[in-house]
Amino acid sequence: MRARRTAQVGLLDCPVVDHPAAAILEQVSAWLDEHREVLGWVSGDIDRGVSSSVGRQGLTCETILRCAVLKHLWQQGYRELAFTLRDSLTAQRFARLGGCRAPGKSALQALISAIRPATWERINRHLLRFAQTEGIETGETVRIDSTVTETHILSPEDSRLLLDGVRVLTRLLKEARKHLGTAVVFHDHRRACKRRALEVRSRRGAKRRAQTYRRLLRLVARTTSYVKAAKPQVGATREPWARSWESRAEHCMELLERVVDQTRRRVLQGETVPAPEKVASLFEPHTDIIRKGGRRTYYGHKINLATGKSGLVLDVVVESGNPADSERCLPMLKRHVAHYGSAPERAALDGGYGSKSNLEDAKALGVVDVVFHKKGGFKADQMARSSWIYGQLKRFRAGIEAGISYLKRCFGLARCNWKGLTRFRAYVHSAVLAHNLIRLARLQPGST
Repeated sequence: MRARRTAQVGLLDCPVVDHPAAAILEQVSAWLDEHREVLGWVSGDIDRGVSSSVGRQGLTCETILRCAVLKHLWQQGYRELAFTLRDSLTAQRFARLGGCRAPGKSALQALISAIRPATWERINRHLLRFAQTEGIETGETVRIDSTVTETHILSPEDSRLLLDGVRVLTRLLKEARKHLGTAVVFHDHRRACKRRALEVRSRRGAKRRAQTYRRLLRLVARTTSYVKAAKPQVGATREPWARSWESRAEHCMELLERVVDQTRRRVLQGETVPAPEKVASLFEPHTDIIRKGGRRTYYGHKINLATGKSGLVLDVVVESGNPADSERCLPMLKRHVAHYGSAPERAALDGGYGSKSNLEDAKALGVVDVVFHKKGGFKADQMARSSWIYGQLKRFRAGIEAGISYLKRCFGLARCNWKGLTRFRAYVHSAVLAHNLIRLARLQPGST
């Protein structure tokens, strides 16, 4: 498929539905029409490695971008989105399908996921510059907080991870036998591993669980030995499938070895394994283990958000690991300076960002009023010019909690279903862009 520009669609091709939600989409559509330069950025991602002289004419880059916005706005999977594009006149009008046939779920998934995180962020920065020019959001007052977006994994129990490893390696062995025949010798231990994994969850007492884990580890070791024995036979074929097989086998074996190590240390030796050394998933190995506020454990990535008075998300950063909020205060303010050319006049932050050095550094950066949610030993006049400003900013900061909840409930920021770290970042930035487009449409003059 080739990305191309969409010809202007006649206003009568798809009628406007008399509904407030359709009116908001019309305003978003009008903004996208006014800023068609963003289509070139999207087209650059989609056209990478695709021949422009052969193949069927596919979806336009404009339709792909608009479908991505609809996906986040309506919280739909690709299958549901494909149906909506066939069924809804409003969706067809917004996506600029015209008389074209609506795309299937596979085409939507392949093309939307081709847009890079940097492109989503670039479009969002363009939107924020427009909001600044129009006086909708000046960036003079910001509030900063962190949250977690989870990856699409189950609870990472060691028994489950070991079972996953055996399942993946057994599939690889079956694939090798399909190509090489009975020369690949192995026994399928998946059923026995599943039984041991279920026993681990029902066993009471550390000694009995450790005994079951030892049985499970022996089955894992046998499966691993089958793969090691099959690798020379697969490598000798020198066929394309063999190279892919070896790459996948090495990747899984490396992760499974780490899972075995953490299981032995934690269960058999009684060690406390640090979170950065743990594997949370064989399928999403980039997943971080995050303990936030001592309340519960999350599996995903920590995200730092900055919003303004308008409610627009001014900045979003997907963090690596689980850095303390206090370590991310100054970097977030410096990013604001890089984007807006100057420090915000007022900044309201969650209590976790509070420290004496952060207060001093923020003041030195040019922020006049720096208010932390919890005083943490500071007096109000140390943070703000007056107690009235301190109270105003403290109440203003509370609004970001509602903003984060809105992003999670209505734009899918609670959990990412896209696979891989790059696509995780793309998912977060595309969700923020969809939010900002809707928010901007509601803030512009004449909106309903």
